[in-house]
Amino acid sequence: MQYTPAEQPATPIGAAATPSFLTKQRKLIVVGIVLLAAFGYFGFTAFQAATSFYLTVDELVAQGPAAGESLKVKGALVEGSFDRESTENTIATFQLHENGAQIDATYDGVLPDLFFNPHSEIVLEGTYQPGGVFMTDRVFVKCASKYQSLEGERPYDYYEDPATGASDPA
Repeated sequence: MQYTPAEQPATPIGAAATPSFLTKQRKLIVVGIVLLAAFGYFGFTAFQAATSFYLTVDELVAQGPAAGESLKVKGALVEGSFDRESTENTIATFQLHENGAQIDATYDGVLPDLFFNPHSEIVLEGTYQPGGVFMTDRVFVKCASKYQSLEGERPYDYYEDPATGASDPA
């Protein structure tokens, strides 16, 4: 008895196989393009989410309150305007100013260390209410990237002899 298979192979043994639509190389190219497109899309959306624009205090006052719109506003702390009702309470009220305009702000939470520095720029994220109060959700403090001393201000390690006024102790 001789065995005969039910189906014969499509190509005879030793003959060259016909190339399929997606060879190994084409599969790698397609996978590479899909991955590149996916990473490009995720990078684009992440960059858009990380980019944030803010208004200055004078721009916000000129624009007026928007109904429930979350936004960021930048300004400087008005000296003497900070108030916290009690030491047990974390609700703080203060004012920001820039270019002659001023807004009242309220924040419930711990403030950053450099909040009270007169050279710091403060960025608030929250909503501007119809009553003219900015309800703050988050507070950021921007510091100058380069130190610039005030006119007449001397560096911390500056030495001056009180008797002679000389700056070199030698």
